[in-house]
Amino acid sequence: MTATDRSIELINAAAQAAADKLAHDIIAYDVSDVLSITDAFLLASAPTDRQVKAIVDEIEERLNKDLGAKPVRREGDREARWVLLDYVDIVVHVQHSEERVFYALERLWKDCPEIDLPEEAKATRGKAAAHAETTAGGQDGERF
Repeated sequence: MTATDRSIELINAAAQAAADKLAHDIIAYDVSDVLSITDAFLLASAPTDRQVKAIVDEIEERLNKDLGAKPVRREGDREARWVLLDYVDIVVHVQHSEERVFYALERLWKDCPEIDLPEEAKATRGKAAAHAETTAGGQDGERF
């Protein structure tokens, strides 16, 4: 079994919304063969809590406005370190970059097929590492 056309449509819209709000490392997996509760996962991250919240808000607004989809559950909003939007057909995870590295959800789902995403979303791959590298330097530009 593979993700439905509706799930792919939701994933692509959510990925584009995340990219528009400058999310990092956007990736999606078709988990329909291993999970019966959802078809696909979208993962995205951001370097600040505020940006995590902005990405989540944009995804929710875009899916509601463009596709008439509302999440049945939204978790983690208060801390904005890891926010989960459950649309039944898809689940969106937007994580602070530190949580993304720590929990490494990609390792859990690496055996699942990756879903092809819009070019803007694919272009975000590696942005978290680049951001970490530029912010890791000291005041004189040295890296630790």
